[in-house]
Amino acid sequence: MNQELMFRLFKSIEGEPKDDIVKVASVIIESERQKGHHKLADRLNSILKRNLQSTQSLKGELKTIFGGSVSIPVDKRKNVPLATEIKREELRHEMILSNEIEEKIARIEKEFVARERLAHFGLKPRKRILLYGSPGCGKSMTAERIAWNIGLPFLKVRFEAIISSYLGESATNLTNIFAAVENFPCVLLLDEFDFIAKARDGKQDVGEMHRVVNILLNVLEDYKGEGIIIATTNLEGTLDKALFRRFDDIIEMPKPGTEEIAKILKATLATIKISKKVSLKSMAEKMHKFSSALIVKIANDAAKLAVIEGRNVLEEADFVNSLKENENYQH
Repeated sequence: MNQELMFRLFKSIEGEPKDDIVKVASVIIESERQKGHHKLADRLNSILKRNLQSTQSLKGELKTIFGGSVSIPVDKRKNVPLATEIKREELRHEMILSNEIEEKIARIEKEFVARERLAHFGLKPRKRILLYGSPGCGKSMTAERIAWNIGLPFLKVRFEAIISSYLGESATNLTNIFAAVENFPCVLLLDEFDFIAKARDGKQDVGEMHRVVNILLNVLEDYKGEGIIIATTNLEGTLDKALFRRFDDIIEMPKPGTEEIAKILKATLATIKISKKVSLKSMAEKMHKFSSALIVKIANDAAKLAVIEGRNVLEEADFVNSLKENENYQH
C-alpha cells in the first residue's frame, strides 16, 4: 500500500484504543517501524493519536449534553457533531405575538403536554412543525420558546456539518441525526433549511441534493419519536410541495402589528425611563411592517443614545435618530 493511501486510511479511523480497527492500525504502525520506516510509522502514529484524542473530546462533550445516555452522531470526515444543544438557561422564551399566532403556538405546547390523554383516543400531538415568514420575525425564537415551555432539551441541526461535498455523505448525515433523536425526546430545530429543501426542479440543483431532499422527505414522514421537529424557512414559495405534506402544522410568522410593536418597545425599554412626551403608539406606527428583530434593535439603539449622552430619560429625538441610523435595514 502506498503512503498516500495509508495516510487517507488512518485519517478516517476513529474510536477508542480497545476498538478492533484501532488495534489493527497499531499493528500496521509497528510493522512499518520494524521495516525501518520510522518516519512513516511516526506520522501514522501521530494521525491515529490525534483522531483518538478528538473522538474522546467529542464524546465527553456529547455525554454532557445527553446525560451519558444518548450521543449525537458526528460527521465522520470533519469529526464534528451534526447538532448542538442550546442550554435551557440560554433559551429565548419571552415573546410578544399576536393573539392568533399565540393561540397556534400554545396549541402545539398543550397537545404535547396532553399527549398521553390524546393517545387514549388514538390521537397524536403535532410533532412536525413548519414556521415560515420574513427574516427576524421570531421563527427560531418560537422554537426555543416551545422547548422552554414543554421542558424538552433544544437541539439545533448544524447544516454546515450535515452537508458534505462527498457523494452520499449528506444523506447519511441527515439520516443519522434523525435516528439519534428517535428515542431521545427533544425539540430538534432545522433552522433556515431553504438551501436543502428548495424545489427539486431548481435549475441549480444537482443529483446529490435531489437525494438529500428525498431523504429529508422520508425521515420527516417516518419520524415517530417522542419529541418535536421544527423547521423554519424564509422562502415558503420556493419549497418542494411534497415537503409541506410531511408537516402536521404550517404556521406563518407575520411581521408584528402596531399593537405588538408597542408592546415590544415597552418590553425592550423596561430598564430605562421614557419621557412622557414619547408616544409608543406613535413610534409603533412609524415602524409598521418592520420585523421584530429590527424593532428591538431600534429601541436598544435609541436607549444607548440617551445613555451615552448622560441622560436618564429617553426622548423622542432618540427614536428619530435611531430610525435614521437603521433605515438601511428596513427593507
